[in-house]
Order: sequence, then C-alpha cells, then structure tokens
Amino acid sequence: MSYTEVPGARVSIRMWTDPSTVDDGAMQQLRNVATLPWIKGLAVMPDVHYGKGATVGSVIAMHGAVCPAAVGVDIGCGMSAVKTSLTANDLPGDLSRLRTRIEQSIPVGRGLHRDPVTPADVHGMPTAGWDDFWSRFEGLTPAVHWRAERAAQQIGTLGSGNHFVEVCLDESGSVWLMLHSGSRNIGKELAEFHIGEAQKLPHNQGLVDRDLAVFVADTPQMAAYRNDLFWAQEYAKRNRALMMGLLQDVVRKEFKKARVTFDQVISCHHNYVAEERYDGMDLLVTRKGAIRAGAGDYGIIPGSMGTGSYIVRGLGNTAAFNSASHGAGRKMSRGAAKRRFTTRDLEDQTRGVECRKDSGVVDEIPGAYKPIEKVIDQQRDLVEVVAKLKQVVCVKG
Repeated sequence: MSYTEVPGARVSIRMWTDPSTVDDGAMQQLRNVATLPWIKGLAVMPDVHYGKGATVGSVIAMHGAVCPAAVGVDIGCGMSAVKTSLTANDLPGDLSRLRTRIEQSIPVGRGLHRDPVTPADVHGMPTAGWDDFWSRFEGLTPAVHWRAERAAQQIGTLGSGNHFVEVCLDESGSVWLMLHSGSRNIGKELAEFHIGEAQKLPHNQGLVDRDLAVFVADTPQMAAYRNDLFWAQEYAKRNRALMMGLLQDVVRKEFKKARVTFDQVISCHHNYVAEERYDGMDLLVTRKGAIRAGAGDYGIIPGSMGTGSYIVRGLGNTAAFNSASHGAGRKMSRGAAKRRFTTRDLEDQTRGVECRKDSGVVDEIPGAYKPIEKVIDQQRDLVEVVAKLKQVVCVKG
C-alpha cells in the first residue's frame, strides 16, 4: 500500500497503515508530535503502537532539534542476522542442547559477564576501535560514570523483554542466526537522564506533552546529548556484534564436522537518530521502532517468537524518510497479554520452536503481536523481501 495522509497541526501524518486500526492513544501521540515547532515531517510505520511520548513505529524528521523520548530509552536497539553454510539437514532432531549452549555463552535477562568480554575473546573478530570506544566513556555525563564496570560486563549480553537470539531456517532450508538487543542498562540511564534534562528547559514548558521535550541546536544541552546518544548507539552496535561473534563460536563448536562458514552480517538500528538531508534541508531523523530503508539498504523485520521474520532490502522511499517498520508491532500491552493468555496458549503458539514456554514470557506470545505478513504487505513500497525466516530455536531473557 501507499501511505494515507492524516492532517496534523504543522505537518501531515503519513501513515503506512489504516488510521482506523490505530488506537486512540497512539493517534493522539502522533497528533502531539505534529504540533512541535521544529518538525518537518512524520512517517508512521505499519507496526505503530503507543509508546512513551512518541509512538513506537514512527519516523520524526526535525530541523535543529531532537526529542530524546522519541528515540526511546533503549538507545540503538536493533537487529543482526547472518546466513550460515548449514542447512536443515545438519540440525539435530533435539535442539535443546544447542539452546542450552547459547544460553551458557550469552547472558540473558539481567545477566552479565563475570569478566568483561572483548573482541579478542571471539574467533576472528576485529579489535580495531575497541579501546578508543571505551576511552570515551569518561566523556559521558558524570551521572553515569559510576556505571562503568556494569557497562563493561553487560556488553555482549541480551537483556529481556522482546530481545532474543534465534536460529532460523529460510525457505530453501539454509540456517540463519539472528538476534535483537540494544544498549542495555547504560543506554537506558543515559536516555532517562537526558529526558529529564530536556523537560527542565524553558522552551519546552508549553508543549502539549512534557515527554516531547527537545534539545535545540547550538546549545550545550544538545551537544551533551548528541555526545552521549552517539556513544550509546555505538555501544548497542558493538553489543550485537559481540553477541553475534559468541553465537557463531557456539555454532562452530556444535557443528565442527560441518566446518561452518558465515556470510556478511546484516545489522540495523531501530531506535536511533541520524543526520540526513531531504529536500535540500539537513534534518535530524529519529527512528523509534523503525529501520533505515534507503535504496539497497539491507534490514531485518522480525515477527514474534513463533511466527518468523523477514530479511528485506530498502527501496529508498523518501516520503517515509527512507524508512520501514522494525517488526510486527504489539497489538496489546504486556499486562493485557498476561491477562489474556496462558502457558498452554504459549505452548500452542510456539509449537515446533525450541524455546521457553513458561509464565515469564507469556507477554511475548505471538498472539500479542500484529500479523507479520500483513505488516510486510503494508510496506511493499518501502522494502522488498529478500528472505523469509522461521525460527527453530528462540532464546529469551
């Protein structure tokens, strides 16, 4: 489908979904964003749903300003995936051992590494830039300096919520590895600090929603936020790279006889800010629950823990600021999912997937998410499908 335009105060709201299917709370958030004095465009992805300040699944383009709540508290959250030389015939009938080995190698939930993991600990992983990255930690806001040790122990770890590590099969039977994670606790603390700082600024006092507080260009507050934001985005990217390296090491050890090789890793943020140019204007483009889908850009759009995912290639649709959805998107809150579904429902909806099937992950049940096939169909003018994947192992925190 192409987009539907909904009138907004300063810009129209371009929606790659039927506006009548978006709940009232999310629609109000979109209208609120459209009132911001700095806004130049707003694109809404088919996985849109209610968030903090700004909806998840929205792309906000502003001139000379950025809203930290519109990035989200998991700065740099995103996906990585890689095709392997393995096929379905190489996999054992019982995948529980493989799942256990992954969980032993990559801490999940609130877990962390007892000793920090570095690229030197991962087979063939380049170490360039690692020391420089960590040397910049002292340049972050002093409010997080006491978290240095924890940040070092959490890099290379999964977290909880909708984060996951998966082993998947594509339609030709090739095995893929995929994971979803972000900037862990350090990203959350940086985000919450700067959201609080933005809310104190005089120019934000008249906003319709205090969570839409922004930093404006050429101010010390904007400079401080950009410094911390871009560091946290790099942390998230390095976190995924480390986990992918650890995951590949697990697979190498488990399938020694197959001498596994791996294609180029595909990686993309979906909670981040980028400096981009549209219609002759330099803009700060915030993607909250959206990936970049410039012409030829590879991306990953996951479904839920029982429905599979898509590898896509961007079509470069500038009406959407070269963006696409970041996943299926929730159709009900975590609390509502826990009230609605049982562990029996979870077992039924994840049949054939080696994964947790206990009450601790009922809120991640496939039934709590929008149908991924419909979400993909609604953005055929944003991306083209390269591969459809179905998970056989899913590790969650």
